Amino acid sequence: MMNIRNRPLFFLLILFVPAILFADLSEFYSGYSSFADSGFITDPNTGQSAFTTLLIPFGGLYEGMGTAFTAVASDVGFLEANPAGSSRIDVTQLSLMHNDWIADTNIESAAFTSRKDNFGFGFGGKFLYVPFTAYNDWGDRAGSGYYSETVLYANASYNAFRSYDFSGLSVGATLKGAYRNVPESIASGQSAFAGMIDLGALTRFNFLKPYPSRDKNFSLGLAVRNIGFASLDDNLPSNASLGFAYSPLRPLLVSFDYTVPFSLTLPAEQWEHPYFATGAKVAVTDNFAMQTGFTHRGSNPRFTLGGSVDLNDLTIIANYTLDLTTQLSSLDRFSLQATMALGDDGRQMTAQRIDEYYIAGLEAYAQGDFERAIQYWEAVLDLDPTYRPARENLDLAQRSLDLLLDMRRLNTVE
Repeated sequence: MMNIRNRPLFFLLILFVPAILFADLSEFYSGYSSFADSGFITDPNTGQSAFTTLLIPFGGLYEGMGTAFTAVASDVGFLEANPAGSSRIDVTQLSLMHNDWIADTNIESAAFTSRKDNFGFGFGGKFLYVPFTAYNDWGDRAGSGYYSETVLYANASYNAFRSYDFSGLSVGATLKGAYRNVPESIASGQSAFAGMIDLGALTRFNFLKPYPSRDKNFSLGLAVRNIGFASLDDNLPSNASLGFAYSPLRPLLVSFDYTVPFSLTLPAEQWEHPYFATGAKVAVTDNFAMQTGFTHRGSNPRFTLGGSVDLNDLTIIANYTLDLTTQLSSLDRFSLQATMALGDDGRQMTAQRIDEYYIAGLEAYAQGDFERAIQYWEAVLDLDPTYRPARENLDLAQRSLDLLLDMRRLNTVE
């Protein structure tokens, strides 16, 4: 297997290869546009929501897997995809993201998440800005400035009913505040604020799993996003998503999301049509993975391709997205995320100690030293009371020890 750390040029090529691969897809869009304009796919209800920044991904795996992330929620992207994800994050993470969106539009984001046992939490923010110039009826410049949207996130979730055989049911909520700033010199009275909440649920289990692993290979997720109201009677981009993720092979993860937009302010006949997204992630080596995704929404299909490089405590993810708004001659729709791992609160070390104690208990039991086996398995349960094999073996060792003591007492009486 290639030692990636000695291949910095390989990293560079991988990060920019998506733009090269997508160049040949441009011809696809001309044909697809004609098909969509026939009325078979076109959705007349698109574009009625304000604060569309809420629908633009941070970047990272959430964007790279085509936003089919409701059941994945494996990094800070859960803040946008499924608020239940924070209670399942392996390590504390700090992420910084940059997203070149369309033309001069840029999005800067930051997020932090951590977990304590079954309780997870996270915070984040997203800032979109674009230079804007206003002209009067005679074509003279009337004002200039930056149009901007700011979104702040505060998340909490809890994983309930966790046991050795069941990974638990995670539920969570994310409070969000969004502010749109329109300079008075450009348009008076158009700045607005919105408050909303996301709700989510997530569970994982084994299903048609052909390989040994402690990680569950199938996930189900449900999320309802952007529930709330905005000033100026703006319509928020509210939606509900149901998703699944499946790992049929150890290095492969595939996902699918079905999303139903809705509105608290518009009648049902004006709601945007449902849409779907699908994604995949493939671990090429221990340090490098590739992700791709496809989102079908109205008459503008969206393809995404990216790569992620794991440098121990630093992970870099780059994506390129191609749709009808993409300019192939520029870096539009290119995103970059850097995530720093800040420790796991001792969870990995605890798991290693559990394995050591459990195996030592098996060895002691095989040697007939039931008392020592009981001590080891009690130590396992002190660290993880849900570890069912240790509890079952502890009961067996206790019965064996009681039987041995009874036999010794009988021999003593004789």
